[in-house]
Amino acid sequence: MPEPSVTLTGATAPVVGYDVSLVRGDFPILERRIGERALVYLDSANTSQKPRAVVEAVSRHYLEHNANVARAMHTLGGEATEAFEGARAKVARFIGADGSREVVFTKNASEALNLAAHTLGSRIGPGDEIVVSVLEHHSNLVPWQLLAERTGAVLRWFDITADGRLDLERAAAEGLINERTKIVSVAWVSNVLGTVNPVREIAALAHRAGAHVVVDGSQGVPQLPTDVAALGADLMAFTGHKMLGPTGVGVLWGRYDLLETLPPFLGGGEMIEVVRMTGSTFAKPPARFEAGTPPIAQAVGLGAAIDYLERIGMENVAAHEQRVTAYALERLQSVQGVTILGPTEAVDRGGAISFTLTTADGTEVHPHDVMQLLDSRGIAVRGGHHCARPLHERLGLTASSRASAYLYTTEAEFDALADGLDYVRNFFGGSR
Repeated sequence: MPEPSVTLTGATAPVVGYDVSLVRGDFPILERRIGERALVYLDSANTSQKPRAVVEAVSRHYLEHNANVARAMHTLGGEATEAFEGARAKVARFIGADGSREVVFTKNASEALNLAAHTLGSRIGPGDEIVVSVLEHHSNLVPWQLLAERTGAVLRWFDITADGRLDLERAAAEGLINERTKIVSVAWVSNVLGTVNPVREIAALAHRAGAHVVVDGSQGVPQLPTDVAALGADLMAFTGHKMLGPTGVGVLWGRYDLLETLPPFLGGGEMIEVVRMTGSTFAKPPARFEAGTPPIAQAVGLGAAIDYLERIGMENVAAHEQRVTAYALERLQSVQGVTILGPTEAVDRGGAISFTLTTADGTEVHPHDVMQLLDSRGIAVRGGHHCARPLHERLGLTASSRASAYLYTTEAEFDALADGLDYVRNFFGGSR
């Protein structure tokens, strides 16, 4: 696949292709130096960097339009409400929703998944089954564990194959999804293994069993063109800070016919219809699920991030990320002592690459040591269990190192990582 090229020199420049060097020019932080070395940022699965256009949109909102939404009738209140609801409309368009009424703003994907678990939990009872997978982020595991504990439901999960993909054959043989299944909740893309899961196939199985399907789109929506209807989800959560937006804003998308049957998650202002001392009635979605003052400036920033991504084109983003990930997988496999977790080819695979590093005598270098020594060379990666401890236990590990790419990542940065890993290995006795 040829490298797409983008001519993008500012917030409103028209897109005619994809040139990663021009894209990088929109991210001032990438010009930073760590000590005497240029920053090599390979931690985008943790949080993405923000283009100047997003930072300026948030700043401009606070400096020129700051007010509360929905309740302030003055000029600033009207401007803030228009910007906030405009961001909701952008999110709806970006993911192929059936209008803004299907988009609920939360503070992050974790809150969105908890909202899903609490509201769908009203339909769960003893003996019902909830299905997740062993590769889930804690945010798509713990809420379902808590729901099972509250209701007496049974939590079951997909295992993985040797190459880090969901074991659908074993699941079918064991009847994992069956007439007792009420909820199936899986990640679209693994934040550890990079695996792109067959959500549409799983959703079809779940719907035939009468179950609702929840998707953790935190790693998928930033990387891939998204059409929630084609994906087959009933509810999907994702977060702004992994897709060039600010921290503090997430999204729960839901089919409106489902949302309007779900109870409130939190109580407070703006989620109500009428409040009396004897009881309250509640607003229609999405307001029903947005109690109190929402993340206004953060939503405006997310809207600006979507504008930026749409100008580039998500097909270009996905193509660039696939190209860089393919290069990274090949380059890292050439480094002595590196073992990649999950798929080793860029097929149905996202940009997160987790790995272990061993010295010449087979001793594993702790991921925290890998992270610190790489940081001394200006290279930012993550070390730990990446909020996926059960997956690491399944792999027989306590932790791993993870490098992750995004639309501004270059092949040269993975060359720097490979050289850095050679340095780390030799520091701990890698050569003989």
